Amino acid sequence: FFKVGRNLATTKGKVVFQNELIQLIQYAPLTPNARRVPLLIMPPWINKYYILDLGEKKSFIRYLVEQGFTVFCISWVNPDARHADMNFEDYMELGALAAMREVKRATGEDQINVLGYCIGGTLLATALAYLKAAPRADLPAVTSATFLVTLTDFSDPGDLGVFMDEAQIVAIEERMKKQGYLEAEAMATTFNMLRANELIWSFVINNYMLGKEPFPFDILYWNADSTNLAAAMESFYLRKMYLQNKLVQPGGVSMKGVPIDLRVIDTPAFLLSTREDHIAPWRATYAATQLYKGPVTFVLSGSGHIAGVVNPPAAKKYSYFTKDGTCPPQPDDWLKNAVAHDGSWWPEWTVWLASFSGDQIPARDVKDGIEDAPGSYVKVRAV
Repeated sequence: FFKVGRNLATTKGKVVFQNELIQLIQYAPLTPNARRVPLLIMPPWINKYYILDLGEKKSFIRYLVEQGFTVFCISWVNPDARHADMNFEDYMELGALAAMREVKRATGEDQINVLGYCIGGTLLATALAYLKAAPRADLPAVTSATFLVTLTDFSDPGDLGVFMDEAQIVAIEERMKKQGYLEAEAMATTFNMLRANELIWSFVINNYMLGKEPFPFDILYWNADSTNLAAAMESFYLRKMYLQNKLVQPGGVSMKGVPIDLRVIDTPAFLLSTREDHIAPWRATYAATQLYKGPVTFVLSGSGHIAGVVNPPAAKKYSYFTKDGTCPPQPDDWLKNAVAHDGSWWPEWTVWLASFSGDQIPARDVKDGIEDAPGSYVKVRAV
């Protein structure tokens, strides 16, 4: 029923750059004028980017293009044995930084807004801290940073913490040695186990026991379209972040030989968390409000890690909370004084983003590219 490029990931655009780790998609404008400063989206590589570009009515990316933003998005490779030695710093250099450089080349702009989702946000924070320590003249200045359901302090890793001890990580590393990656099935099974009633037993009861035909559901299709994880990257991520919580410690992590400190990040930041998130608990993600040096806006959405993010305004679902002024140290104090709003957080964020996006200019057409969006990387399914 579902097919990427037919009824999923259908927003028009072109792949304008690729290397061994990413394809970079530039989306075609849907308005005559657009904001001058482009937006780069860094989705998680644990699952595919098109969670942000589902069908036309649910597409976060299409919504942004319709609002007059110039949008780029990374589509990560689905790793195999060739990517075994790709480390987290490779994901930064060949992923985040390479994409930023190419957005500058494609638009001619010296400024950029960047959004990171989940581990994409963890990568964004890492890259910003690295660039403060080792500035790069070939890259645009990051005008604003948006973090969606992003952990930087892993002291409370949510339900995934059940799987994060030395013995289990050693077992994962031994498993990865055989093929150079953690196979998609292993991670998908872990996530499904965290919500067994919804993602396992409901299907056993309805489909196997009651003989009902499964109802086609785009998010479940995406959830099953999993990705492998490169061995070196996954080992670093599990050990340095989940097990040792080194990222939040000044100098606890080095990128390309440079110790980094998240406390020096002074880029204006927008942090979105979701109230029922079991992967990145909102109180844990809130900790970053006390970490970054620059101005921070925190918003709390209803629902969970996916539905709370992918919540188009037309659906009129859930709600979100905002609070004026600075963020207090404790998350519950923030919530106590927050104001509830009906519906989606998307319009709230786009107003914030527009303030960092410059003036209106004639929209940039996308004429040349390697191939049409959604590109070929996203179509590679894990074996």
